[in-house]
Amino acid sequence: MDDTFSPSRHGLGHSTNLVGRPSAWMASPGFNDAPVALHIWGVREMNPALFTMLDQAETLAEAGEAFLAYMVAMFGIDPEQRDAAPGSRKRFRSSFLRLIQGWGFDSNGPEGAVLKGWVESRFGILPSFHKEIIPDTQGPVWQAYVAERMQSRFHDNAILVQLDLLFEFCQWAVARFAYPGQSHLTLYRGINAVDRHGILEQQSRRVAVIRLNNLVSFSSDREVADCFGDRIITTRVPLAKVLFFPGLLPSPLLRGEREFLVLGGAFRVSIEDI
Repeated sequence: MDDTFSPSRHGLGHSTNLVGRPSAWMASPGFNDAPVALHIWGVREMNPALFTMLDQAETLAEAGEAFLAYMVAMFGIDPEQRDAAPGSRKRFRSSFLRLIQGWGFDSNGPEGAVLKGWVESRFGILPSFHKEIIPDTQGPVWQAYVAERMQSRFHDNAILVQLDLLFEFCQWAVARFAYPGQSHLTLYRGINAVDRHGILEQQSRRVAVIRLNNLVSFSSDREVADCFGDRIITTRVPLAKVLFFPGLLPSPLLRGEREFLVLGGAFRVSIEDI
């Protein structure tokens, strides 16, 4: 979990996005302190059958099964349809499941680049790290990130639309089953070399505002987070920023580390030595 940030990039983002909120505000500690609901324009309106079906679910497990069934029907992402047979001309079909799995292996791999690119395109928040710190949007590090983000093997089958649906389903599930009535969760993240993170405000040795990447992993288990660095940051993460959490789907994805995928930005954190 080594996603670092250059302080000079604080607030850098696109002026437009698909959620109708200022990008700089969504990346700020002010949003994290007092979040509002985020919805990607048109997703729920263009998929009324999905949300009608979800409203009939009595448990999160039922809702997860219904969501997967819808995604299979819409995008053909079950294993038999997704994987081409040897020698076949059938084209590989990109899947949001493959991206989440790839992120779990290496958040700086090509799947991670696509996910960071989705955050950039939908929420206007630019990534600050991919394999190394991205100091600007003109240099070779940015260009390498863009090249990996745009690899054609991950950009068939309306992959960004799949991620839009995943985010909207996650937000529906958070409110309906997983964390009804809650606005935040306390989550943990292991880090090394705190000074390499974008320290925007150092309130004390143990309390700071730091800037994390535009998509970042946290764990709900402090002991798990201990394995990823020599210090632990603890923060209140707004549920409005959660893209994926363990148990969202009937799948082992990210369950081992109790990993939450969260839209990034500046967070107020406490920092503890392990």
